[in-house]
Amino acid sequence: MYSHTKQRINIGRSGVKLADLQKILWVLAGVAVLGFFWLLLWSDDRAGGPRTGDDPAFVADFELTDHTGKTRTEEDFAGQWMLVFFGFTNCPDVCPTTLSEVAAVMDGLDEDAAKVQPLFISIDPERDTPEAMAEFVPLFDAGIIGLTGTPEQIAETAETFPIFYERLEDASAPDGYTMSHTSHLFLFNPEAGFAESWPYGTPAEEILADLKESV
Repeated sequence: MYSHTKQRINIGRSGVKLADLQKILWVLAGVAVLGFFWLLLWSDDRAGGPRTGDDPAFVADFELTDHTGKTRTEEDFAGQWMLVFFGFTNCPDVCPTTLSEVAAVMDGLDEDAAKVQPLFISIDPERDTPEAMAEFVPLFDAGIIGLTGTPEQIAETAETFPIFYERLEDASAPDGYTMSHTSHLFLFNPEAGFAESWPYGTPAEEILADLKESV
């Protein structure tokens, strides 16, 4: 009897550790992105000044397949601001929460919404086929375009932006695994240059206020 009780306690503790590990990885991913930006700004200071809108920290550069099966690159959105989030359709909380906030932001932009194109880029190409994206993205009803591709295309895109993602084995998740990834929302200007980012949990009202100052 005692051994069975002890076993249940140990199982419970391991479950908590797994959840905590995923949260820690998300935080570390965000820290890594912010660290990257800090290094860029530090190098700019060493060079004699900050980057300007004409000299962004990095530019969006991708060739992926959208949720209708059409090949898309950043050039398709020239002249528009791009609101970009990386995630996956089987994400239990972070991705649907962020995409819901994106939908609220797009609704709040009113007539300026046409100036902004929200993009959801998958970091789980094994499961996120164009067909799977076509079932998931329209749920948020905000004109969001879902983008996916081959593992090589996703890896190349992740290096370009840059973002972090990693597969984590999890027996309780669909297909036995989940994904840890950068949870920032990125904004790119009409020339595809990086403009701003917001960490996970930033209220839609704050993102909307920032966007209205830009667009």
